[in-house]
Amino acid sequence: MPLQATAVESDPLAESTAKRDPTKDTTICDPAIVVNGLQKVYGSDDAVPAVDDISFAVEQGTAVGLLGPNGAGKTTTIKMLLGLVVPTSGRARVGGVDVHEDERVAYRRVGSMLEGARNVYWRLTVRENLRFFAAIAGQHPSTVRERHDELLDQFGLSEKADTPVRELSQGMKQKVSLACTLTRNADVVFLDEPTLGLDVESSLELRAELHRLIDDDGMTVVLSSHDMDVIEDICDRVIIMNEGCIVADDTVENLLDLFRTQTYEVRLDGLLSEPIRRSLQTEFSASDFERCDESERFHAQVIGDEFYALSDALREAGVTVASIEAVEPDLEDVFLHITDGDHEGDGT
Repeated sequence: MPLQATAVESDPLAESTAKRDPTKDTTICDPAIVVNGLQKVYGSDDAVPAVDDISFAVEQGTAVGLLGPNGAGKTTTIKMLLGLVVPTSGRARVGGVDVHEDERVAYRRVGSMLEGARNVYWRLTVRENLRFFAAIAGQHPSTVRERHDELLDQFGLSEKADTPVRELSQGMKQKVSLACTLTRNADVVFLDEPTLGLDVESSLELRAELHRLIDDDGMTVVLSSHDMDVIEDICDRVIIMNEGCIVADDTVENLLDLFRTQTYEVRLDGLLSEPIRRSLQTEFSASDFERCDESERFHAQVIGDEFYALSDALREAGVTVASIEAVEPDLEDVFLHITDGDHEGDGT
C-alpha cells in the first residue's frame, strides 16, 4: 500500500533563502533541501534509472530518515545531493545553494558521514583529523581550535585528542567521524549508518548527541540506517524509496498509524482444527500459529469491524479465547509492508 509522495510543483530553487510573513513578525525559512525531478540513469538504450524523477523538500532543523531496500537508489540520491554524482536530469539545492551549479559554496554548507568510521584517517590523531577536515573546508586551523575543543568535550574525546584513531574503540571511532563531520559548522548533515557496529551504550550516547544537535542547534539531518530503532527515535519524517522512486513520504507517527491495531495476537484455551486454521488464514490472514500443550496462539490481521467477525468465527469454532491483544507496529513492519517485504540490504 504505497503512499504517494507529494512533489514540489513550483520551482523553489529560484526563491530566496528567507521570506517575511506579512501577517506575523517572524521569518519563514525556505527548506534546507529542495529536490526537483532528480533522475540518474546509468548506461544507455534499455538502461533502468537508478533514481527516477524524485522530488521532495526537507525543512530546516528537522531529521529525515532515507530508507530503501537493495537497489532502491537512496545511496545514489545522497551522492547527488552531496555533488559526488552528477544527475542525468533534475535539480537539487542544499543550504540554499544549487549543488551542481556552485559546488564549492554548496560544499561549505554540508557535512557527511558515509560508511561509518571509514571516512576518517586512522593513522592521524583525533585532533589531527579535526584539523584536516576543517582545512579542506577552507578553515584555517588557528581559527578553529576553540571549536575543536568544544567538539572533543561534546563527544567525550578530550582525553583521546592526541591518540591515533586506529587505537580507539569502534564507538570512539564513530564519534570521531561525527565530530569531523561537524567541524565545519554545516547547515545540513548526511549520516550513513552512524550507529553501525556500536554497542548499546555507545549507540544510545550517539543518538542522544544527535537529538541535541537537532533540537538545540537546529541542524538538519538526513539519516540512512538499517537500525529502525534509530530512525524511529531520531527522525521526524521518513522517505522510503523502492526501485528508484519514492513510495512513501510522511511523518514517522503517521506511517505507524497506518498499521496500528490492524494485527492482533490471539491466545486460545484449546486447539484449532486444521479446517478452522485454514479458514482463519483465508479470512483474516492468520499466521504464526504456535501450539503449547492444550493452548494455541496466532496473529490475525483485521480492519475495523472485522475484529467482531474474527471473534464470531472463533466462537462458532467452539474454542475459548483467553486473550486478544493489539500488536503495536514498529517502523520495520511499515518498511517491509510498503516495500512488499521481499528486499534486504542497502541501497546503491
